[in-house]
Amino acid sequence: MSQGDGARFFSSKTSGGKKTVRRLFTAAAVIAVAPQASLADEGGVSFWLPGLFGSLAAVPGQPAFSFSTFDYNTNVSASGNVARAREIEIGAISPTVQATVSAKLDANVNFVWLNPTYVFATPVLGGQASVSMGALYGRSDATLDGTLTITSPISATTPVNISSSVTGFGDLYPTAQLKWNDGVNNYMVYGTGDIPVGDYERRRLANLGIGHGAADLGAGYTYLDQKTGHEFSITGGFTYNLENPSTHYQNGVDLHMDWAASQYLSQQFSVGVVGYLYNEIGCDGGSGDRVGCFQSRVVGIGPQASYLFPVGDMQGYLNLKAYFEFDAQDRPDGWNIWATFAISPAAPTAKAPPSYK
Repeated sequence: MSQGDGARFFSSKTSGGKKTVRRLFTAAAVIAVAPQASLADEGGVSFWLPGLFGSLAAVPGQPAFSFSTFDYNTNVSASGNVARAREIEIGAISPTVQATVSAKLDANVNFVWLNPTYVFATPVLGGQASVSMGALYGRSDATLDGTLTITSPISATTPVNISSSVTGFGDLYPTAQLKWNDGVNNYMVYGTGDIPVGDYERRRLANLGIGHGAADLGAGYTYLDQKTGHEFSITGGFTYNLENPSTHYQNGVDLHMDWAASQYLSQQFSVGVVGYLYNEIGCDGGSGDRVGCFQSRVVGIGPQASYLFPVGDMQGYLNLKAYFEFDAQDRPDGWNIWATFAISPAAPTAKAPPSYK
């Protein structure tokens, strides 16, 4: 489709354009969901799941209940400091032993995320408020293979072969958001956190919970031009981690940024690019820290495609995106795939979506 066709298609002066914009606004209420977890920075993986926020992250939705779910699959690996830190964390080696580790950590995690959301009709501070509670159920598998060479107090070399898996529930993730709309510009602030009730054991290599609480605050912006079909979203935030009571280890403050750009090729279909940057800006600490500062970092980028469609008198949304990671430090890297389905109340056909300024 040419740019001219896109301009005619998305123009607010056409009924097709109005329907498209209403679809985008109703889907947006459940696209940006609360975070999920795997392990902690203790093992090189954060409370915040990079890539959580994507397209339309800051666009207001339709008041009422909505629901979103996605299947998340990731395959990552690491060696060096990350592998050694995981061995110390689960008690496989003593931090007081002088040793070198030549090992590789591999992990595969697959879970289904469930996220009911309620969007309030009454404005709050001139914006649209919403609350949600996220939860996950899935499976985590991890293996650690290599050799351990001890140099003191004795000299010895021994193979390392540790594997574990767990199937169950993760932690709970309450989230509150506030969004404003001003023409093509949309703004959002959010607050979320971790309630550590998921499957977690200190000495298990694979976990679904993180074993500690966390709080995360951030803001986002979405540019959505209904005339051209151009969309760009960016969301950034900071995570403060509480101390893990099982290990007395406290992760440093995390900085994360998710972004997405898309082009609508028709009333329902769009394609685009997604990416993220995750960087731990504070050193790890606590009386249980035996690995030092251990600041994690990773960058990801990949493609995405989405489709909007009616579900009875509701609005459906499908999104498929994938990230390929690079520039990792003190953190496993690899790839991850997201398949999202969201359903929300359809926008009224008699008028445009509400404006929150």
